[in-house]
Amino acid sequence: MMFFPFILAVVTLLLSILYRPSEFNTDALLEQTVSPPRVLLLTAHPDDECFFFAPTILALRRSSLSPEIFSLCLSNGNADGIGEQRKGELVRSLDILGVEKDNRWIIEHPQLQDNITQQWDAEIIAQVLRPFVIEHHITSVLTFDIKGISLHPNHFSLPLGVSYLIKSLSSSSHISVPRLFSLVTVPVLPKYAGLPSAIVARLGIVSQAFLAFEPTVDSPPVFISGISDYLTTARAILAHDSQMVWFRYLYMMFSRYMWVNEWVEFKSQNA
Repeated sequence: MMFFPFILAVVTLLLSILYRPSEFNTDALLEQTVSPPRVLLLTAHPDDECFFFAPTILALRRSSLSPEIFSLCLSNGNADGIGEQRKGELVRSLDILGVEKDNRWIIEHPQLQDNITQQWDAEIIAQVLRPFVIEHHITSVLTFDIKGISLHPNHFSLPLGVSYLIKSLSSSSHISVPRLFSLVTVPVLPKYAGLPSAIVARLGIVSQAFLAFEPTVDSPPVFISGISDYLTTARAILAHDSQMVWFRYLYMMFSRYMWVNEWVEFKSQNA
């Protein structure tokens, strides 16, 4: 019994740390010369939006810059022949995450099919993406990095496709070119540290604030969900009924990406 007050104090401290969401240098994702900024989340499959990107989506909805958020999914996830069902699941998930109905699209392209062994062609991705970026005046594209979080080849094809598009748009003087940001893939241990990982990330932000650290242009934007955001993310995941096998529940319990998103601006090596 003598340890009960100590345990209670620790639990209370942890809950207080995680109760509210926290962000660092998040305006770096947004083009502040355009009002409102127009952000496109580019994903490969239905469920990517909530398994990986939910902390960012929910935080951007609270941003004082009031960005307009768009979602483009490049396949219907038809690897198991249930693409139509997965399209409906994506609709419900985006409803929960708060992406407007007129700002979301799902592509069905014969060369962009859900396939865990296939890397998608960057030129085809750029061709598909181009009209959406131009028509909706997208200022920032958010997607996976070249490790794709889970090493899925469809995932890590996306930043290469966007980079290809940016190069082609750069040659047109009358078309604005979006910036490209990629979600950082972390090593396996922190990737599945879940709650402790979120606490460490939060303490890092608190320490920077305590030291009056000012972010620079190279400081990575960080979004950390609070408890309410975590529960919203869980609801969005549960909307994907077809994907809820046993290890998905473990993912919800232990994944860092349920809590933390860190971003870097993607720079082409040939730029």
